[in-house]
Amino acid sequence: MYLDSEKKEEIFAKYGKSNTDTGSPEAQIALFSYRISHLTQHLKLNQKDYNTERSLKILVGKRRRLLDYLIDVDIERYRSIIKELGIRK
Repeated sequence: MYLDSEKKEEIFAKYGKSNTDTGSPEAQIALFSYRISHLTQHLKLNQKDYNTERSLKILVGKRRRLLDYLIDVDIERYRSIIKELGIRK
């Protein structure tokens, strides 16, 4: 599987406060970004996989809502996570 528990802990340790910090917006955004990049690669090979395409759109929307929340709460945290992940609006 592309996303096992070790990979999740690594993402949470890098972007969250600890490797068990699954609730912080930065950790969730990083996890969504990892999943989005995986699904994007899958769709490049399987253009007619419409269920995956829908799932990708849902994930992008969730990540966008979390980023909008982070803008309202703390703009510096937003800027740092955008810079680290290379996301642009």
